[in-house]
Amino acid sequence: MSRYIHSLGSSLCSINYNYIFQIIVSLLVFAVHVESLTFNITYFDINDAKNISYGNDSTVADGVLQLTRNRVDAELKHSVGRASYSQPVRLWDRNTNETTNFSTHFSFNITQLENESTIDYSYGDGFAFFLTAFNESTVYAPEYSGGGSLGLICNNENCNVASKHPFVAVEFDTFNNDKFDPGIYETYTHLGVDVNSVNSTVSSPWSVRNGTTANVWITYDSSTMNLSVYLTYDDHPVFTGKYNLSQMINLRTILPDEVRVGFSSATGDSLELHTILSWEFNSTLEDTQISVPTPAQNYTTPLSTRKSQSKRKAAIVDGVLASISVLLVIGLGFIVFLRWQRRSRERSSEMTYDVDDDDFDKETGPKRFTYNELSHATNNFSEERKLGEGGFGGVYRGFLTDLDREIAVKKISRESKQGKKEYMSEVRIISRLRHKNLVQLLGWCHERGGLLLVYEFMPNGSLDSHLYRGKTKSVLQWTIRYNIAQGLASALLYLHEEWEQCVLHRDIKSSNVMLDIDYNAKLGDFGLARLVDHSTTSQTTLLAGTLGYLAPEVFNTGKASREADVYSFGVVALEIACGRQPIDDKEEPTRVKMVEWVWNLYGKGCLLEAVDIELEGEFDTQQIKCLLMVGLWCCHPDHAYRPTIRQAINVLKLESPLPSLPLKFPVPIYCSSPTSVDSFYISSSYSGITSSSSGTTNSSCQQVASGTSPLLYDSSNV
Repeated sequence: MSRYIHSLGSSLCSINYNYIFQIIVSLLVFAVHVESLTFNITYFDINDAKNISYGNDSTVADGVLQLTRNRVDAELKHSVGRASYSQPVRLWDRNTNETTNFSTHFSFNITQLENESTIDYSYGDGFAFFLTAFNESTVYAPEYSGGGSLGLICNNENCNVASKHPFVAVEFDTFNNDKFDPGIYETYTHLGVDVNSVNSTVSSPWSVRNGTTANVWITYDSSTMNLSVYLTYDDHPVFTGKYNLSQMINLRTILPDEVRVGFSSATGDSLELHTILSWEFNSTLEDTQISVPTPAQNYTTPLSTRKSQSKRKAAIVDGVLASISVLLVIGLGFIVFLRWQRRSRERSSEMTYDVDDDDFDKETGPKRFTYNELSHATNNFSEERKLGEGGFGGVYRGFLTDLDREIAVKKISRESKQGKKEYMSEVRIISRLRHKNLVQLLGWCHERGGLLLVYEFMPNGSLDSHLYRGKTKSVLQWTIRYNIAQGLASALLYLHEEWEQCVLHRDIKSSNVMLDIDYNAKLGDFGLARLVDHSTTSQTTLLAGTLGYLAPEVFNTGKASREADVYSFGVVALEIACGRQPIDDKEEPTRVKMVEWVWNLYGKGCLLEAVDIELEGEFDTQQIKCLLMVGLWCCHPDHAYRPTIRQAINVLKLESPLPSLPLKFPVPIYCSSPTSVDSFYISSSYSGITSSSSGTTNSSCQQVASGTSPLLYDSSNV
């Protein structure tokens, strides 16, 4: 019987007591209404004030929205109009600081009109999709906001300060205003992203087509803070995820938690009509409200009946309250019991880690966090907050209210074989490093049987997620890619030569290169890193790293070295230029291994055929050739022929000439030491399995093989 009770207790302890608490609390609440905002308007109605608020000169004609004046009996010049959704959009949550994702799709056309005063046709001025504070005043455009201000912001020195509200907008500008338009395009019409100003933070040229329907998709990804715009004039438009324009914006720092969304437009001396044909909007942030049942209708009943009903109601209420009180006491007692049981298990589990706090507390910079702090910051490590999953465990996005800072928390799983070792290595090494191209470790925690590392949050995620992007990612432009390669090289130079000891990273790969809000590279994940003296060339360790990025000699010698790190850097450099993975089994045989494929193209004199087709030819030829050559140089199969990272940087900066490499891919042959079994190994630049042949080593091979060294042969002769 006691064994049964113990088993039952263990089973009950596996239940998440948070669910039980939620059930009990739900007894005290009538109803909870949860919804995210979604609407789709295909026909506009001027009398539909429930959905659309019309301000200034905006109106409706034949089911379409006219943003600026369109009347034969009125002046069309210097018109301003706004139209917005009548209900607020929840942009971010004040309690959790979670920001919504949203997308909007609308169709529009712009019609050019003759300007009788100048007897010519010219566009002016355009319209914008905007987000701003939700209040009564923002239904209308600010005063003095006509012309190039597009009804967004007052352009007069006498502006009323109270009328100034923060806004973010995507402008569709049709007239060049020298005061605040870019003026760098052949066509003066352009798209732009505006933040509290009509001086666009980013812009892109756009050719307006008179009277032709255009379709626009605007999306915001809160995880990357990426606001993206796609415009097309296709007759049958399909949104493919490709963008004309994108900008990194933290909307939570600019706008209040509730915003108004809508359209704003203006004309100046030039004339055009701005027509919105349809509008669809979706946001993901759920809004929770407590719904209280409406009182029943007050029917007239006899006095005696009302008295008896009153007594029955009082008895029912007393019974319900008593039941709830009993359930509440039992539930709270059960929760206390479960907490005690779980804490007991966690204390015993913590002992198995045997992590010495004194070792960590000596380090400067990062701080120790409590488990409760990190659990609260990540919403109890919910799946919605998970950024990724690896062999070590999961990474979660969080927000620390005390620091007013977003964080990424790596939660090392209990199943991770190297968990404790990697955890201690990372804290002890990265906590002492300071470089702009290294991910900053903010803190650590080992409580409740868990090992947790706290990093600065990288809003643009990892490099590989952009190179092998899904539909939610925009193409990395060449200038960004080249800057990433140089930033990664700078980080490696610091690790190898500039810090007090040499740090061997041992796991450089595109998924460990993180991108900050400005797409600057930051190298992370030091779980496999090792410290050696600057005078030491290598360190013998267990084979560790990632297939596709491991230098050939590491398979044979097991030695971590600067040259092995440089090899991994070379693979990432080629990834950046080629936009493909190091090993791709789906490719044809000659293209499976990226390094050999690029080297083969180099030998044929057609190196640029390796360039990522997603760049669509928009790159600096000298720079991309330089990056490809440096990548091959770093990936030379013989570590003795690889550059130091400093030499690679000099070439990337165009301060040194390009390296001279053999036209055919060289393959090293590794020979065993005389004391080992007679055999030799042939390894290409990547091989998850090293092939082996038995045979007696010749004398020359034995001479080279003091230690283990490669002999280079032309691959065609192997």
